[in-house]
Amino acid sequence: MSRPRDEATPGPGHNSGPGPGSNLFPGPGPGSGERGGEHAGPTGPVDLRLVPPALAAWATAALTLDVSAGWSAVVAVAGAVGGILLLSVRGRRRTVRVRTDGRRGREGPGARTAPPQGAPGRITWARSSAAAVLLCVAAAAASAGLHGADVRRGPVPELARRFATVTAEVEVTGDPWLSRPQVHGDHAAPVAVLLRAQVRRVERSDGTAVRTRTPVLMVVDADIPAPWRSPARGERSGEAPMRRTAAPGPPGTPARGAERRAAWLGVLPSTRLWVGGRLAPASGGGDRTAAVLRVRRGPQPRIVAGPSAPQRLAGRLRVGLREATDGLPGDARALLPGLVVGDTARITPELDEAFKETDLAHTLAVSGSNLTVLLALLIGPPGLAQRAERRGFAPRLGLSLRVTALSAAALTLGFVIVCRPDPSVLRAAACGAVALLALATGRRRSLVPALATAVLLLVLYDPWLARSYGFLLSVLATGALLLLAPGWSEALRRRRVPPRLAEALGAAAAAQAVCAPVVAVLSARVSLVAVPCNLLAEAAVAPSTVLGFAALATAPVAMPVAKALAWCASWPAGWIAGVARTGAALPGAGVDWPASWAGALALAVVTAAVVLAGRRLLRHPWWCGLLTVVLLLAVVRPAPLTRVITGWPPPGWRFAMCDVGQGDATVLAAGRGTGVVVDAGPDPAPVDHCLRQLGITRVPLLVLTHFHADHVAGLTGVLRGRSVAEIQTTGFEEPAGQAEFVMREAAARHIPVTRAVAGAERRTGPLAWRVLWPPPQARPPSGALTPPAWPGALTEPDGPNDASVALLVRTGGLRLLLLGDLEPPAQEALSRSPAVAELAGVDVLKVAHHGSAYQDPELIRLAAPRVALVSAGAGNPYGHPAPSTMAALRAGGATVLSTDRDGALAATGTGGAAGEIRVTRG
Repeated sequence: MSRPRDEATPGPGHNSGPGPGSNLFPGPGPGSGERGGEHAGPTGPVDLRLVPPALAAWATAALTLDVSAGWSAVVAVAGAVGGILLLSVRGRRRTVRVRTDGRRGREGPGARTAPPQGAPGRITWARSSAAAVLLCVAAAAASAGLHGADVRRGPVPELARRFATVTAEVEVTGDPWLSRPQVHGDHAAPVAVLLRAQVRRVERSDGTAVRTRTPVLMVVDADIPAPWRSPARGERSGEAPMRRTAAPGPPGTPARGAERRAAWLGVLPSTRLWVGGRLAPASGGGDRTAAVLRVRRGPQPRIVAGPSAPQRLAGRLRVGLREATDGLPGDARALLPGLVVGDTARITPELDEAFKETDLAHTLAVSGSNLTVLLALLIGPPGLAQRAERRGFAPRLGLSLRVTALSAAALTLGFVIVCRPDPSVLRAAACGAVALLALATGRRRSLVPALATAVLLLVLYDPWLARSYGFLLSVLATGALLLLAPGWSEALRRRRVPPRLAEALGAAAAAQAVCAPVVAVLSARVSLVAVPCNLLAEAAVAPSTVLGFAALATAPVAMPVAKALAWCASWPAGWIAGVARTGAALPGAGVDWPASWAGALALAVVTAAVVLAGRRLLRHPWWCGLLTVVLLLAVVRPAPLTRVITGWPPPGWRFAMCDVGQGDATVLAAGRGTGVVVDAGPDPAPVDHCLRQLGITRVPLLVLTHFHADHVAGLTGVLRGRSVAEIQTTGFEEPAGQAEFVMREAAARHIPVTRAVAGAERRTGPLAWRVLWPPPQARPPSGALTPPAWPGALTEPDGPNDASVALLVRTGGLRLLLLGDLEPPAQEALSRSPAVAELAGVDVLKVAHHGSAYQDPELIRLAAPRVALVSAGAGNPYGHPAPSTMAALRAGGATVLSTDRDGALAATGTGGAAGEIRVTRG
């Protein structure tokens, strides 16, 4: 199940990850030009006094959210008592009388009091610091205990443990989002709408009602009717609770699944709904969710109270931005709302994956960088905010410092309302509030104390942030930009790197170095292109943000102007998307890494070693240049060099079976950089990776043998960055959802779709093939049964498997038989088809249905392959490939290999009895 946007998971915009300028808050930063501040640099040491209390509160909140209220109270009382005692105890001050002649002595005439010896000030400071830590621990324990008790108390957790069916009044607390599409076996799990909500009143099956405030995760399937407005508590006629579509009428109003889903996605936060559903325990611990509420069809959901006025205003602004971007190109249309207000509803899984692989996902999680850009327009560079030469719109309008601070505070509040109070937004707003307070009072600002104060206040306000990966990445990135980036930038400038490039490179490298271990825990990989991609994208973030917010503000009053502004913003937004796609497409964009905290520690050690070695290497430009070339080759991985080093793909390969897990994806070589692809596997990433390793950039034909998800769900991976001339499929369009997905993707890219019919023959380059199955009249368009195409052929396939496209391929003297997922009835019919004479003694057999136990022995004996290849996923729950099938193939004299044990496979050689066939493991 997908997780919400404020958690760092697989979904669009969940991270506040590393990047130059990511999650900055208003205040002087590296290269801002401020002198005399308290931040690191030549002006003085870093003020770290607030860091221990903030870290102590953070750790206490993370550890005490799950403990009982009693233990939380014990920790809170102990911390408070200890802190008060430390503050109340005063050390004895020892005084010494000194005679005027300089000799020590007792009090007497001519004596004066000397200053105390030693360092009592240090002792007092240590005592005060320890007291502050203990008091913050007490406050965090109390806050975490109360928030944790809120999740555990009330009837909802107990009802969830019993999987009870209830009707409840819920208040939506966040923007709805779609679950990520998942493939289970041969079918794709339906995409559901997910909502964070609070149960305000719950009715049991016996009719008793209880009021409560329990957080739940609502799951709304595609067949659930859209909520309708309750006549009992409806709002004024002008109020609209939906963002993207109006609420439908009362029960009985017809609505298609897409319209229902759009209506649910349009529900605004603070809306109250009356729904019926089944409660279940939350899937994972450590979350603020007490239970999962899966909404049912009856009673039909209805709206009992519309959203608040601020949420309605924010909703209208966000809808206006979406309308202003409707006519933009695909990537810019999807990306611009995400860059501006964090609205990632249009981000496709493919684009989202590209942002994650390049560590650019932080640009989709609205954070301090967005707020910094807006405030910079108002107050100018923060380093000049208190000086006579300050810039920005405020001095041009004649605003004083205090009025400027109030205006900036109002802008910050509006930013939080429109962008939603996600962790990164809250942190940016809190840091901004501290900085604005300093500006309004005329005091000098200190960035590290501001960050520590923001962390402390946010953790006390919402202790669940202490367990948020997004919040952790946000704080780490900001801390790196404040503490590491200035020194690294200065070191680069000393080596004659241009100042602006040095600042950008230092910021990107510092954020990546600190955040990479946490990102590795989340994604099990380390990006090698994150720093250059962040550098390239950084220049486009500010213009796209400024123009996007201008379109957002203009849309309600002047839509044509908003569309023009959005069109201007589409250029930098498109550039960011292009950087992400290009970086993710590089063969060596990332390396796999253990997804554990031990792996994170190992990566931190490796990073520290690289940093220490880099300081020495900077003194030797030739070594730096050589290592840069080596890293570039590792990322680009040119095919000739990769083939020499790894032996993959083998020279002269004819047929390759990609390792895509539990699914099928095979490639037939059709010339330099060209290949006919048969099936796309269950996931876009593995098939795309395989095709890139094989050097395939042009696909004259993509054959999808049937519409099961393990054969077609990876379609976008084949289409990614390649020209596909034609898609050929079976005429049996089941499952309907996957068939519609294929048609939709093909139509979006203007790729023609044709039907494969037995007897059709085609050729491209050295390839020639003939379609063996399905028969021409297996399922006529009218649906009426007709005589079979040949004696014994099926008049109607029993399911999608028996409608699979089967091919007989000839290439370089090799004869290959590709059987798709044909079941025994279709295999038996195929062995009696007119093409039976051509099936005897093939060189390579792609075993049907992942080597399952359901095979026709007669067809196996007839084909008598020299090599049999099976595509199956390691550890799959179906037992593929079946030992009986493997034994039968070996008994017939075949060499049998499977991707679950041998990885990707490639066949080379010549056919016939005297020919030699080689199979190379990837």
